[in-house]
Amino acid sequence: MRQVKKFKAGKYDIVVIGAGHAGSEAALAAARMGKKTLIMTMSLDSISMMPCNPNIGGTGKGHLVREIDALGGQMGLVIDKAMIQCRMLNTSKGPAVHSLRAQADKRKYHVNMKQEIENQNNLDLIQNEAVELEIEDGVIKGVLTKTGSYYETKAIIICTGTYLKGRIYIGKVNYEGGPGGLFPSNELSDSLRNLGVKLQRLKTGTPGRVHADSIDYSQMIIQEGDEEIVPFSFMTDSIDIDQKPCYLTYTNEITHKVIMDNLSLSPMYSGEMDGVGPRYCPSIEDKVNRFSDKPKHQIFVEPEGLDTKEMYIQGMSTTLPEEVQIKMYRSIKGMENCKIMRPAYAIEYDCIDPTQLKRSLEYKNIDNLFFAGQINGSSGYEEAAGQGIIAGINAVLKLEDKEPLILDRSEAYIGVLIDDLVTKGTQEPYRMMTSRAEYRLILRQDNADVRLTEKGYKVGLVKEERYKRYIEKKTKVDEEINRLQNTIITPKDETNEILESIGSVSLKTPTSIYDLLKRPEVKYDDIKPLDEERPEISELVKTQVEIEIKYEGYIKKQLKQIKQFKKMENKKLSKDIDYDSIEGLRLEARQKLSKLKPESISQASRISGVSPADVNVLLIYLEQQRRIKSKDEYKK
Repeated sequence: MRQVKKFKAGKYDIVVIGAGHAGSEAALAAARMGKKTLIMTMSLDSISMMPCNPNIGGTGKGHLVREIDALGGQMGLVIDKAMIQCRMLNTSKGPAVHSLRAQADKRKYHVNMKQEIENQNNLDLIQNEAVELEIEDGVIKGVLTKTGSYYETKAIIICTGTYLKGRIYIGKVNYEGGPGGLFPSNELSDSLRNLGVKLQRLKTGTPGRVHADSIDYSQMIIQEGDEEIVPFSFMTDSIDIDQKPCYLTYTNEITHKVIMDNLSLSPMYSGEMDGVGPRYCPSIEDKVNRFSDKPKHQIFVEPEGLDTKEMYIQGMSTTLPEEVQIKMYRSIKGMENCKIMRPAYAIEYDCIDPTQLKRSLEYKNIDNLFFAGQINGSSGYEEAAGQGIIAGINAVLKLEDKEPLILDRSEAYIGVLIDDLVTKGTQEPYRMMTSRAEYRLILRQDNADVRLTEKGYKVGLVKEERYKRYIEKKTKVDEEINRLQNTIITPKDETNEILESIGSVSLKTPTSIYDLLKRPEVKYDDIKPLDEERPEISELVKTQVEIEIKYEGYIKKQLKQIKQFKKMENKKLSKDIDYDSIEGLRLEARQKLSKLKPESISQASRISGVSPADVNVLLIYLEQQRRIKSKDEYKK
């Protein structure tokens, strides 16, 4: 690092390094909870930037946005203002996997989040690069910037995304760079490494952008938004916008031939790149090579905003040279004359091994140092924001000597995300999917406020207006379920005609509407003619009522499973346990337990290399320790 004169520039309770989706949520949470906070970014134009896909939500990810919102976060409110198209995904499947997805006006999203940060009390925003952390006796003391400014602080949250030692790859060309054409951050990596933080190398990529006027949309399949727009935020009553269409097209044999003929020019295949990419979002050359039996692959053409001609070509992420990209893109139906405005590229970057973190997202070996977002090995805006709000909350709670907010796997997708990262680690960018959650019938997007608003309120992030709205919704759901249980319908001819018209069996005995709604074919709105006393309720209330009734048996079964899970989760393990001294533990289990220091028996059981037999040994050990402690207390 070049030598610059160091000067004291300010003193804060919390400094957030990075203002992407993780940093923005972390800083807003910390400031709203009353701490004097500084958020530092290498460019004010990169605040909550979307360097890759122009959308928020999607399968699994939509759940995360609703949970962030329920805790008092900002992402849901901002996308509700910035969306240009909205769709509910997976509606042909059960409600557990229904997920909202919205196309965003990327510029508008950035502007709205930047305004929130600029207008937030207790929060200062500066453009500078953090280069070195100062630690004293194992506790955070401050951060030094590239220009020599030094900020004294009690806690730091690092949310640097994919900037650390970022390197861009386009064919044989590679150079130092950050996402979206910005500078990389090179010196902070060295500071972290010198402090003993274990780093690893990952990569991600983004497709090219093409000029909207160079595309023939008549050759593509139009993808409209839903007629009824469902907001992300529980605070947004309704959204009325003129939705913009997306388009679907496909690769073909010519596309695949161009790719295979030039595969050796991809740094992914030539061995020039060390980082591991996301398995669930592969490059187009990876898809064509791995699935050679498929004659075509889906390509979605999506607008990046209302005031730009850039179109995002989803499904065409690649590291092939620019001249090959042009041939490849122009081989696709509707894109024969397309003009590339930004070529596709891959970015390789440093991130930490997340098993070094507690579930609060605090680093185990340095007090008051937190990490959130892609630096923890995750991918995606939503995964980053989910970690950001938790890190912000827990940094505040740590400074106030309070217990951290830990969301377990039965409470939130955010809990699943964080637990997977810190317990199992990751060798590739981690992506949230509904299949990762064991209790997904409970962790639905429609009930995120019921699961988490109370928690956000208790820590001081959810304010009175939101809390009041949550209580009103919860009360209406409970009242409507109770009313339906006590509203009886008799088997009249008129009643049976209505039931038969919707494909349901006629009644032979008096039945409650509650029991009628348990029938799979009967919908809440179908039986409106039979329900004379029906009150006016919102779509959110209606949806939750119907799901709670239809899936009552499954929900009860899952609640029993959660009760067993909680028992194991409540069996705490001290960080001071000497696992090498516990007889009966296998060598691998001793090594893994000593390294990861799980907080509970439940977390220990999820560590790769810890068998059910090892878990039983730990349970016996805990019982022995409990008896020894009881004897000692009895003697006193």
